[in-house]
Amino acid sequence: MTEEHKKVLKIFKFKRVIVPVIIGLGVVAFLVFRNFNPQPFYDIHWTYYSSLFIFIAVVLMATRDVAYMYRIRLLTDKQLTWRHSFDVIMLWEFSSAVTPSVVGGSAAALYIVTKEGISPGKSTAIVMISALLDELFYITMVPLLYLFVGSQKLFTSTNSYFINGRLEMEGVFFIGYAFIFLLTVIISYGVFIRPRGFKWILLRVFKLSFLRKWRHQAAQAGDDIITTSKELKHKPFKFWVLAYFATFFSWTARFWVVNFLILSITPVGQHFLIYARQLVMWVILLISPTPGSSGVAEFLFSDFLGEFITPGLTPALALLWRMLSYYPYIIIGALVLPHWIKRVYHLK
Repeated sequence: MTEEHKKVLKIFKFKRVIVPVIIGLGVVAFLVFRNFNPQPFYDIHWTYYSSLFIFIAVVLMATRDVAYMYRIRLLTDKQLTWRHSFDVIMLWEFSSAVTPSVVGGSAAALYIVTKEGISPGKSTAIVMISALLDELFYITMVPLLYLFVGSQKLFTSTNSYFINGRLEMEGVFFIGYAFIFLLTVIISYGVFIRPRGFKWILLRVFKLSFLRKWRHQAAQAGDDIITTSKELKHKPFKFWVLAYFATFFSWTARFWVVNFLILSITPVGQHFLIYARQLVMWVILLISPTPGSSGVAEFLFSDFLGEFITPGLTPALALLWRMLSYYPYIIIGALVLPHWIKRVYHLK
């Protein structure tokens, strides 16, 4: 077994899988039992529409993955088949699920894409542009939803630890948005306008004494920008339109899962507000120190979206949300991994 082989297996160790599961289930258990009242569960009236909305939520999760598979096929110029794209996306999601959100799964994603036979330079470009497209979706959707919903509703909620402190949360949100916006502009400038100039600036900045120890990583980031620029700078406009819309459909499907889960147990009409609240949640989840935001995601779900759900049912719905949008990637990733290792390492 090669060192490379051992390195990738480390990502998928059992303890990496079990830790986020325990954290997530532990937080849900705490939320359920701290003020447990069984009556709301008895009052649920399960109907045909309840089953239909759950089914739509499942279809939306599948739509999210198909959109991501389409995007990676587009970014690889269809070097990956649909089947291999499925493997890559599932393992990419698995690595994100078992690493802290603040770290992300990009390093593992780069390794996975490279092992699919994509050149290291092109793999770097694919991972970097995927992240850039995700940030671009956020940058474009936030102003639209903010104008449509308004700050009063977006940052004010009942029974909330976070968003009752409207000014504080609004401040945190806009600091996060400004950081994402600035980072996207800087990377876009480096990729599409002056890649070598960008590297030069990086190296000059990291010459400062308190930053010098990270100068090697800065140089590597500059090289990645140059490589990405060479790979993607001359792509036609249609390519970027298709890549953005694949990203748009993937993220929109992911967020609307919550809307339909809530609809399955209680009537609700403020769908754009629920959608917008999830964008605010995402800023906090980006800096979560736990693997796959376990525990943090369940708590924020109850905090940000509890007012739209029948009192007493919010933790259970948070668990259902994670059962649809998080735990399947751990299970599927564990099932895909052995087959993928045999295929990419040509093992019998």
